[in-house]
Amino acid sequence: MKSYFQDLAAYNHWANQTLYGSISELAEGERQKDLGGFFSSLLNTLNHVLVGDLLWMERREGSGRKPAALDTILHKDYEALKQDRFETDKRLIQILDQMPPSMLNEYLDYKTSAGVDCHDPVSGILAHIFNHQTHHRGQCHHMLSQLGKAPPPLDLIYFLRNKP
Repeated sequence: MKSYFQDLAAYNHWANQTLYGSISELAEGERQKDLGGFFSSLLNTLNHVLVGDLLWMERREGSGRKPAALDTILHKDYEALKQDRFETDKRLIQILDQMPPSMLNEYLDYKTSAGVDCHDPVSGILAHIFNHQTHHRGQCHHMLSQLGKAPPPLDLIYFLRNKP
């Protein structure tokens, strides 16, 4: 099962690079435009995904950045956000590479952002992290369409067909 999550981490990095590549072609005003998404804009949605990853990594490791809220704007500057995203993706890959396979059978005790005590399986948390990113990349995909831009193909199968 560890190799499955390592593949998802590699896919996640590829999909983020691909999506951010398309979003890089937009004007700053387009990235910040309220397009009616749950987090309103592309920039806010991408910030939210990064916030989620940082919260999960802090819960797992007990250290690192811990944003105060799920709608925290970590970066107003797109290039800084993109750099942070890619560094975080590499950190997720490293965490999985170093994780003993037995940890996938363990549970993590933590508090949610609302202070609720939780006891969840590590494997379920990892599945959530990657599913959460896929969900919000889909929202960004739609927002690109709303801006009249051709969204990039992000399906897992495209990654698998070109995987080294």
